[in-house]
Amino acid sequence: MYEGSLGGNSSHSSFLFGGFPALQDHWRLLALALTACYVTLLMGNSALLYVIGSVASLHSPMYLLIGSLCAVDVLVGTTIIPTTLLSLLFGWDRISLTGCLTQMFFTHFLSSLESTLLLAMALDRYVAICLPLRYKKIMNTSVFAKLLLFALLRSGSVMVTLVGLAGSLWFCSSNTIRHCYCDHMALVSLACGDTERNRVAGLAVIICFVGVDTPVIFFSYVKILSVVLRASVSGEERWKAFHTCGTHLMVMICFYLVGSVSFLSPSLDIPTDAHTFMGLMYILLPATVNPIIYGVRTKEIRNGFLKIFKVRAKKHMSVKVCPAGKGKTSTSM
Repeated sequence: MYEGSLGGNSSHSSFLFGGFPALQDHWRLLALALTACYVTLLMGNSALLYVIGSVASLHSPMYLLIGSLCAVDVLVGTTIIPTTLLSLLFGWDRISLTGCLTQMFFTHFLSSLESTLLLAMALDRYVAICLPLRYKKIMNTSVFAKLLLFALLRSGSVMVTLVGLAGSLWFCSSNTIRHCYCDHMALVSLACGDTERNRVAGLAVIICFVGVDTPVIFFSYVKILSVVLRASVSGEERWKAFHTCGTHLMVMICFYLVGSVSFLSPSLDIPTDAHTFMGLMYILLPATVNPIIYGVRTKEIRNGFLKIFKVRAKKHMSVKVCPAGKGKTSTSM
C-alpha cells in the first residue's frame, strides 16, 4: 500500500486506510462477516424501533430511550461499515481530510451519545424504582426532551472541540491511517510536530464520558439494589425489578467493557489488525446485541412483537363470503 511523503511545507489532503495489513488474502471473507453483522444490526434495531413506534403502551420514557439507543446504533454502524466494505471489496480506501474529519466527528459523537443515553436509562430506572410515586411527575415529556437535548449538546460540543483540534494539525509524513475508519488517535498519530493537546483532549473525552457516566450508572444501580432488597414487596415484583435492571446492565457492560479495551489498545504493543478489530467491535458488538438483549429479555417488547404479528396475520387472512344460497365461506391467504 502506498504511503505518501511530503516536505515540511505541505500537508496531506487525503489519506489511505490500512487497518488489516495481515489479512490481505482474506479481505473478501472479512467483508462477508462485516456484511452479515451490518445486516443483523440494521434488521434488529429497525425491528425494535418499529415495535416501539407502533405499540402505544411502549411510548414511555424507558422504551423511548431504548428506541433512541437503537437509532444511534443504526447511525453509527452506517457511518463506518459501508466505507469499510468499499475499501475491502473494491480497494476504495482513499478519503479526503475533510471526509476523514467528518467521519471522525459522527463516529465519536454517536458513540458518546450512546454513553449519555445509557446514563439516562440508569437514571430513569433509579427514579422508577426508588421514587415510584413521583416517577410520572419527574419523568414527563418535558424532562425526556431535556435529557435528549442535554445528550446532544454534551456530545456535540465535546466532539466539535476534539475534531477541531485534529483538523488544525499538519500531516507531512505517512498518509496511511492504521485503521479501517477515521479514529481520532489513528489520525493524530500521523501528525508532525507537537500533538500533546490532542492527546490530552482525547484523554479528557474518555474521562468526560467513561469516567463520569460509569460511576453515576454504578451508583444508580447500587442504590436500586439497596432499595429493592429492603422493600416489602413480593418475590415476583422483586424479581421483575432485578430482571429489568439486569437487562440494562448487560447492555451497559457490553458497551463499556468493549469500549475500554478499544481505548486502551493504542497504548498496548499489539498488531494493527488487532487494534482495528477492537475498534470495530467497540462499534458493532453493542449495536448488534442490544436489540437481541432487549427483544428477548423484555416482556413488554416481546408482547409488542407478538401483537404486531397477530394484527398482520389477521390482515393477511380475509374471509370471502360465497354467493347467496351456497352457505359456505372460504378463507384465502
